[in-house]
Amino acid sequence: MPAPNVIPSEPIGSLSDAWRSCVGSGRMNLALRADVRDALAVAQREIGFRRIRGHGLLSDDMGVHRLYDVDGHAGTRYGFAYVDQVIDALLEAGLDPFLELGFMPAALASGEETVFWWRGNITPPADHAEWARLVSALLRHLIDRYGIELVRTWPIEVWNEPNLEQFWVGADREAYLRLYEATVLAVKDVDAGLEVGGPALSPGADDWWLPFADFVARRDLPADFLSFHAYASNPAQHVPFGVYQSMRRGSDLLRQFARPTEILAGTALAGRPMHVTEFNTSYRPDNPVHDTAYNAAALAPVLAAGGDHVSSFSYWTVSDTFEEVGVPMSIFHGGFGLLTHRQIPKPTFHLYAFMARMGGEVLARGDDHLVTRHPDGRVAVLAWQPVGGSDDPEEPERHELSLSIPLGSAGIPGSAFLARAEVDVARGNAFAAWGEMGRPASPSRRQEEALREAAEPVRSHAALPVTGGRVRLDASLGRHGVSLFELSLVADETPAWVDDRRILGRSGS
Repeated sequence: MPAPNVIPSEPIGSLSDAWRSCVGSGRMNLALRADVRDALAVAQREIGFRRIRGHGLLSDDMGVHRLYDVDGHAGTRYGFAYVDQVIDALLEAGLDPFLELGFMPAALASGEETVFWWRGNITPPADHAEWARLVSALLRHLIDRYGIELVRTWPIEVWNEPNLEQFWVGADREAYLRLYEATVLAVKDVDAGLEVGGPALSPGADDWWLPFADFVARRDLPADFLSFHAYASNPAQHVPFGVYQSMRRGSDLLRQFARPTEILAGTALAGRPMHVTEFNTSYRPDNPVHDTAYNAAALAPVLAAGGDHVSSFSYWTVSDTFEEVGVPMSIFHGGFGLLTHRQIPKPTFHLYAFMARMGGEVLARGDDHLVTRHPDGRVAVLAWQPVGGSDDPEEPERHELSLSIPLGSAGIPGSAFLARAEVDVARGNAFAAWGEMGRPASPSRRQEEALREAAEPVRSHAALPVTGGRVRLDASLGRHGVSLFELSLVADETPAWVDDRRILGRSGS
């Protein structure tokens, strides 16, 4: 084992909570489903996200915007029954909404083009004034129901990925800027303290940033925050009910996080809060990479360092209950979720759960580790095998880690209790167990329980000597491994007469 990496005793900074400031949920209507509410409960218990974002708040399946013309009575009526049920479910789970405004209600739309299996309308409003009235009615209702002080803490995002034809007809930038203006003015007319922004760009839209900044500055429009998305996969190779894609390195995501700030330096939008309202390895909801330990290892350095670049970055998504390309045909199907249907955790779920156990003081960050300290002196280490992209050599079967960690006082020898939880290609990995099981599309109850058990991280413990106020941690990680190590000083309360060698009635030495 090589000489250990010596971890400093003094913190180098604080651990940002940008990694759990938000999580995605497909479309908002899904919060009406019991499976999604169960997933939120699991995620909040183990991770504790602050906000949640999804599409379709204004789509027809939410029933918000209705025209009527009956017996001489004509007009527009707004209905918020489903909106209330969705928001209530989120708040009950301990989550605030990140309000994405879209898609277009059919009765207000200028065209019939839609996206996804559930047909979200992607056309501009036929009447921007009526769109503004819809936005105003929604926000006034939310304020009446939940109170202005709470609603002011809910970011409001204008549309989703307008730079892509799939989400905004023709990817028409001028049409989006017109929508943005009508929307943000309507928001601020309701209450100047509401937080609104955009433009929710997909990767590869660098050419939109400067025109957007120029338009906002020229028109003196609000942009309280800026939002965009980040993914690290290349074009899809389609197979029945799924895709394969080559992958770029996880570090490419960090470069994407940093890029808008670089582009906007010196503009009127420099210094605005940045929110990555979607990120993942693949942008497809049917790529099996999401189910793997590789996904967790690739995203570990992103969670460790993403807060250096943005105010929040939202994993897309919390649950595999997700229907952009139709109802999934198999329990494992490459879905975005941290959890499968029926709440079977994937390795990336455990990465997030490990992060939730980290301390607030950052002692060190490296290519394969993040070391933090809690206020009571406990040290938590997140370690991972560095992974490359598809063009890099495959990762070895093992990855070795050696750290010298400060714990306790230099002049007092003692012992440390080490608790470890780990996942890799073979352990804490229900996807691997599912493959060995023969990939049942709809597992029996017995198979489902076996998968749930296989999904549990492997846990171990040990006593390590503390010498000179330090503990040496030597560990071996499996392929695509991610481990959490928790170290605490031992206060030995063993009575003098205890001798565990005598438990079986054998004489002690």
